[in-house]
Amino acid sequence: MAKAKKTAEKDAPVFKEAFYNVIARPVITEKATAASEHNKIIFRIRPDTTKAQVKEAVEALFKVTVVSVNTINVQGKIKAFRGRPGKRSDYKKAVVTLAKGQSIDLASGVA
Repeated sequence: MAKAKKTAEKDAPVFKEAFYNVIARPVITEKATAASEHNKIIFRIRPDTTKAQVKEAVEALFKVTVVSVNTINVQGKIKAFRGRPGKRSDYKKAVVTLAKGQSIDLASGVA
């Protein structure tokens, strides 16, 4: 009985809107641009997202093959805001490695 339930969930249609909820935005910094030369793209993602969800979303949205996904939980820094101590928000980012010969043009947007 449990096997039938799993296959039904696996075969369920996945809507494109769900993929937009996984990936918040691409990270465009000097370090991220240097990584793109090695087929690595960095995205900011939701904190509860798994590597498998990131892989599925990137492959569906950008029509590329993902080799691996590494995730990083970034802790917010303690900084002064108007002279008072404050804390930047924590966030999670994903480093997505693409197959050789494939790339994502972040300037053009998602199709």
